[in-house]
Amino acid sequence: MRSHSTDFEVHRNWLAITNSLPLSKWYFEDRSEWTLDYPPFFAWFEWAMSHAARWWDPRIVDIDNLGYAADTCVLFQRVSAMASELVLFMALRRFVQFNKGSVQSKVAAALAFLSPGFMFVDHVHFQYNGFLFGILVYSLVLALEGRDLMAGTAFAVLLCFKHIFMYIAPAYFTYLLVHYCMVYKVVGKSQRRPGKQQLDIGGSVANLAKLGALVVLVFAAAFGPFAAMGQIPQLASRLFPFKRGLCHAFWAPNFWALYIFLDRVLILASRFLPETIAANIDKAATSTRGLVGDTEFAVLPDVPPAATFVITLVAMLPACAMLASKRRATPQRFIQSVVLCAYASFMFGWHVHEKAVMLMLVPLSLLTASPSPRTLRMFSVLAGSGYYSLFPLLFGTQELPIKVCIMLLWAMCALALLKATSRVSAWGCLTCIEKLYLLGHIPLFVVSELVPAAAFGRLQFLPLAMVSVYTALGVLYSWIGLIIEFVLA
Repeated sequence: MRSHSTDFEVHRNWLAITNSLPLSKWYFEDRSEWTLDYPPFFAWFEWAMSHAARWWDPRIVDIDNLGYAADTCVLFQRVSAMASELVLFMALRRFVQFNKGSVQSKVAAALAFLSPGFMFVDHVHFQYNGFLFGILVYSLVLALEGRDLMAGTAFAVLLCFKHIFMYIAPAYFTYLLVHYCMVYKVVGKSQRRPGKQQLDIGGSVANLAKLGALVVLVFAAAFGPFAAMGQIPQLASRLFPFKRGLCHAFWAPNFWALYIFLDRVLILASRFLPETIAANIDKAATSTRGLVGDTEFAVLPDVPPAATFVITLVAMLPACAMLASKRRATPQRFIQSVVLCAYASFMFGWHVHEKAVMLMLVPLSLLTASPSPRTLRMFSVLAGSGYYSLFPLLFGTQELPIKVCIMLLWAMCALALLKATSRVSAWGCLTCIEKLYLLGHIPLFVVSELVPAAAFGRLQFLPLAMVSVYTALGVLYSWIGLIIEFVLA
């Protein structure tokens, strides 16, 4: 299959940049609009692959060969994306081994590895998320094994590959601080008294120093060469492009999609209540033109980057609070905290991509190894809405049956496997409202995928907006349900 997306050219251009130019020019090259905007470890990953690409087809790494999409190039990038997922496979294998090969852990690993998200985003959209999430799963498994120092180091390495994982850094910081750095000793113990725990200042400082030294070493290896060349400001401008606007061209299914939708509803209401609702219609097009840029609102207040940062941090507080004491900071609750931090960042972050939904789905898949009924329900709702929100990434006519078959096969296998290994059926434990919501994706599919675009006239963006808003409801609902399950229950 020759299907590919704009990310295909992104990574082809990065292969060319890292192979053709010296290190000092990697983050300055801008002949293509697809400039290098991932951290240094990923740039070195592209550099390593570029040597194989040059051997396979030298035209792939020609810096001036923009838009090159020969069959040899498509095949190389597809095979490289699939081969890199071996890291995820090995990490999930270790997860199964930690759980002593239980059937439940094998099902959880299968749900993650065979995820439609990796099929859509990596195999067709051409990214390397399987490889990156493999490092994340390794880090989580190391935490489960009690190897906190290595878990933190692995996460630092991951951040130097892709900075989007900063979304879950607060969970790591809180867990490692409480579970690893804070060391306690028993004082006043005797035959008559059990003694009490007291913070061991010396041991705590020593552990903090060890963890800090390893993290600094990792970041120095990644960013040190660029710091030596005085390029950190340029690198930072590539990694954090705040001029791209609140929302991506296709809105991620998060709170801001619902915020934009509410703004549109208020615009309509202003026509009937002009004296009550003031609307600046000229601003309305900025969020529905399908382009990356500043998002302005006709009725509701505009949202600056600082506001999203503060709101996100506040939304993360429940996730961090659940790890606030040594007794509560267990590895299992740590993974739950990672899931909730990912949710908070996805729901309220600045310029979030729809693909970031995988940040919740992958660690939540691991928790299906021993799920409660509510966890199973929320996983089902998130999987249905989250994976469907990725459908617009595969917009070609020839890709329509492929994404439908992948989604249906995964859903049927997931329902069958979870029913066979859990105390309750994944579908049977859903409430009527949850079942109706998931079934509602069927008419949404008809409208957004089968109705010709010409039928929408000037409202060409309406099908994508419907997908974003409808799936955002499922993501929001599952987040609230998991807060109740993980924090309040």
